[in-house]
Amino acid sequence: MSIQQPNTGSNELRVPLPPALSAEEAGEDLGRLGEALKARVGDVLAETVARTASGEEIDGVVQESFERICNSSTIAVARWIAGEGMAVAIEAGRETWEIFAELAAHRAASLNEVTRRCYWWRNVMAEILQDSATQLGVSRDTLYEALNILQLSLEFSVLRMCECYEAERRLTDEELARREEELSFLATHDPLTGLPNRTLILDRVEQMLVRSHRSQTPVGALFIDLDNFKSINDTLGHAVGDELLQAVAARLDGVVRATDALGRLGGDEFVVISEDLSLAMGPELVAERLLDALKPPFKLGKDKQSRVSVTASIGIASGEHTSAEELLRDADIAMYRAKWDGKNRHVVFETGMQGLVQSRMELEMDLREALEKKEFFLAYQPTIDLSDMSPNGVEALIRWEHPTRGVVQPDDFIPLLEETGLICEIGKWVLEEACAQGAAWRRSGYPIGIAVNVSGRQLDTDQLVIDVAEALSNSGLDPEALTIEITETTLMRNIEETASRLAQVKDLGVRIAIDDFGTGYSSLAHLQRFPVDALKIDRSFIMGLKHNQEGETLIHTLVQLGKSLSIETFAEGIEQQQELSLLRGEDCDSGQGFLFARPLDAAATEAFLHDWLANHAPAPAIVESLAATAVEPPAPAAVESPTTAVEPSAATVVK
Repeated sequence: MSIQQPNTGSNELRVPLPPALSAEEAGEDLGRLGEALKARVGDVLAETVARTASGEEIDGVVQESFERICNSSTIAVARWIAGEGMAVAIEAGRETWEIFAELAAHRAASLNEVTRRCYWWRNVMAEILQDSATQLGVSRDTLYEALNILQLSLEFSVLRMCECYEAERRLTDEELARREEELSFLATHDPLTGLPNRTLILDRVEQMLVRSHRSQTPVGALFIDLDNFKSINDTLGHAVGDELLQAVAARLDGVVRATDALGRLGGDEFVVISEDLSLAMGPELVAERLLDALKPPFKLGKDKQSRVSVTASIGIASGEHTSAEELLRDADIAMYRAKWDGKNRHVVFETGMQGLVQSRMELEMDLREALEKKEFFLAYQPTIDLSDMSPNGVEALIRWEHPTRGVVQPDDFIPLLEETGLICEIGKWVLEEACAQGAAWRRSGYPIGIAVNVSGRQLDTDQLVIDVAEALSNSGLDPEALTIEITETTLMRNIEETASRLAQVKDLGVRIAIDDFGTGYSSLAHLQRFPVDALKIDRSFIMGLKHNQEGETLIHTLVQLGKSLSIETFAEGIEQQQELSLLRGEDCDSGQGFLFARPLDAAATEAFLHDWLANHAPAPAIVESLAATAVEPPAPAAVESPTTAVEPSAATVVK
């Protein structure tokens, strides 16, 4: 029986049926034929590569895999023919079918191409075995036995390859299904918290609105925005910020009903959509539950050592709405109103709020351009040494002169600076301008200090220390002439970090004052932790002097507290001679108020200092003569009382 020379890569059977003798019984000739095949592994590879070159185009990496398979398969069959047994050959050929299966399952090569190459390899192997048998002079039965082993090896390899291919294909299909499910989930859910995202929330709201129109039951949206989240992110890092968002989501999810929809719209914004029974009790009660859920501090960080307290502003919208977008828009507008009203509260949407929000947005856009357009300027309110009634400093107060709005009052734009984070950039500008002006006055012979109020946002980062150092260096102002003022409430926000940053500022030689003292929650123990040089007693206590005896007692206590701690005491908002006399009697160190001067522009401030020093005594006439140059507008003419004629907002500083 002769063996035809193969001329195609077909899978036509080219070997005889298995002989009666086993490989072990074939004797020495079969072993010689196996050894000869081992020596011709390279010939098998070269011929197989040549004959398969016309197949489908594959890349270099896949071609290398095919060549590696060809070599390992040839060696496995040669070892079997040489008498090492089927088990050895199967183990040696395991890599072959696994790689073939991976190539096919991962679409690196088609299953057809993989199978075609298997049969081409089988045909080349048959030719090489026939040629080697002729050269060795082995019997026809021995050659048939070798070809039979080759065929069995091919069939076994193809069978195992198909099994591996099927397993790989199943795994690939499962992975694709899992990824499709993930993509479908991510398309409608927030990846950080797992809550429904804006897309899914809008869809659910539309469904609720349809049910609402049909059953005449209300639907309400509660728009939740965390207060000061950016500050937490900037201070503790984005990893802790993400952890906080996850914890907030869990807290909120724990207080909403299963029939309500809680989602995250992005950033630090969440939304709750309520219908039916939730609104029967009123959406405001739902909002109260949400705010209460946030009250306990969150323990965050790697070791849960960071305790973070967070509040939220909630806007509520309910009633008739034509679309989900409209409902969420109204809730969003109410949320902004909650922010403006002081945060940590809820506000129900009312008609007319949209115009207010639009105006507020326009103001914010103008505010972002104000610094570049040089629309900000500083006013200066003198401070007086109450022991000899001489000016000993000024406080720098920011003002904004808008080209169409006129002079915008601080209460109208400083909260926006805080919310947008622009306060840090503007605060740096105030430091630079105030230090430059203070240095110029000192060079002109006015030995006064200058005070600048620093916001909580500035105090949240180490950039404040850099800004103060640069302002002093650029201006040439003596460090001891600069006082940094921080409100008592700001001081208590993050005691450890605040104490550290103030210590760094103090190391520059700068003075530290606590502004609005008595309105916060600091204790004697807390005060001793900060490098404080002065306590500025809040004007509300000064105003109380004329109303009752308790006011005098409180002032006495605060002044004595300062003296016991060797801290200078400073009274804000002095408006009447009676208040001045009582404060001097208590030995309060310094004071400030409309009794002495309103906030003035730089030229008027210098004239004030010159005239006061020239007269060496208080001169009410001088103050009256400066009224025309005062930055703050005069009190309404209809108000006759000297006390109420003073504007409460006139002492507003950069906060």
